[in-house]
Amino acid sequence: MASQLIGTVGILGAGRVGTVLARLARDAGLEVLIAGSAAPESIATGLATEAPGAIATTAGEAASRADIVILAIPLPKFRMLPAEALKGKLVIDTMNYWWELDGLRPEFADPLTSTSETVRAFLKDSRVVKSLNHASLWELENLARPKGDPERRALAIAGDDPADVAQASFLVNALGFDPISAGPLANGIMFEPGTDVFGADASAPELREMLNRFWSSQRGLVVARVRDIPDH
Repeated sequence: MASQLIGTVGILGAGRVGTVLARLARDAGLEVLIAGSAAPESIATGLATEAPGAIATTAGEAASRADIVILAIPLPKFRMLPAEALKGKLVIDTMNYWWELDGLRPEFADPLTSTSETVRAFLKDSRVVKSLNHASLWELENLARPKGDPERRALAIAGDDPADVAQASFLVNALGFDPISAGPLANGIMFEPGTDVFGADASAPELREMLNRFWSSQRGLVVARVRDIPDH
C-alpha cells in the first residue's frame, strides 16, 4: 500500500498506457484522477472495467488536485497540457518521440537536449521528472511485482531535484517496479527510443549496467560528440 508521501495521482491521457498506470496506482491504494481527450463521462465506462476506482475527470481538475501528475499523451500534443493547473506540481513525463508517426520534429530530435527538457521549457513552473517511458505496454501490464521479488523489473528515473526523484521513486516502487536513478533530467536521453535501455526487460543490476554504458553506445557517442562532452 502507498503511504502519505503520495495520496492522489493525476493521469493526463486515458489511452492504454494511462489506463494501465491508473490500474497499478489503484492497486497500490492511491486515489487516481484520469483525464483524456474525450469528456469524462465518455471514458468512465472503460475505467470501471480496466481500472476500477479510478475517477474520470477533466485535465485541469486532475492536474490541480493531484500530488503527482503523470503525462501519458502523445508527445507532439504537450503544448495542450494545462500549464496553469500544473504550476508547482511534480510531473512525470512518460512521453516518447516516434519519428515514424510524428514526422521529423527538430525540437524532439536534437541531441543537444532531451525531449523532457523540451517539455520542461513549456511547463516552466512545474517540476519535471522523466520515467515510465521505456517499459513496453506489455511489461507494465504484466510484470509489476512486489518489492523484493526476484523477477521484479526496473525503471529509470531522471530528474534535477533529489527530493522530486525520491517522490517519483516512491511512486515507481508502489506501481511494482524498482526505481533506478539515471541522474539529472538531461540524462533522460539515455532511455529514449533508440537507446539500449528503451524496451529492455531489465532487472535493477542490468538497468544500472545499461545506463553506465550509454556513453559507449552508438547513441551515446553521437550525443557526447554534439554536446562536446569530454572523455566520451
